[in-house]
Amino acid sequence: MRIANGLLGLLLTLPMLAAAEEIGEVSTVFKWVGPNDKIVVEAFDDPKVEGVTCYLSRAKTGGVKGGIGLAEDRAEASIACRQVGAIAFKGELKEGEEVFKERTSLVFKTMQVVRFFDRKRNTLVYLVYSDRVIEGSPQNAVTAIPILPWAVR
Repeated sequence: MRIANGLLGLLLTLPMLAAAEEIGEVSTVFKWVGPNDKIVVEAFDDPKVEGVTCYLSRAKTGGVKGGIGLAEDRAEASIACRQVGAIAFKGELKEGEEVFKERTSLVFKTMQVVRFFDRKRNTLVYLVYSDRVIEGSPQNAVTAIPILPWAVR
């Protein structure tokens, strides 16, 4: 019971990150054994900004290693975030706050999306990049959403 309470407490202290929903995929390389290499399109809602959805496309490695989760995915990713409703902040925004993170190799590599708020232009800016424990990658993509009034119907 003590261990369960400790784990629950640890989970509650972890930052709230968005979970991605797969929208679609296309095959890019046929593999005889295991799944094909593909590009996956995923969507996630910003957990602290109501009314914002981000769409992420990225490569997923197939084959035997990819099928069992041992392959390392490429660092390239593309992102497009859009206002899909009235924007409302659910808490204080921190500069460079991580809003999405996904493992892209067994242990050492992750892809993450961070958010910035450009106060001068009243715009939310989202950056996707990949990093590794030893060396990171300069591959990145950025998107911006000007905060505009949302017509209520």
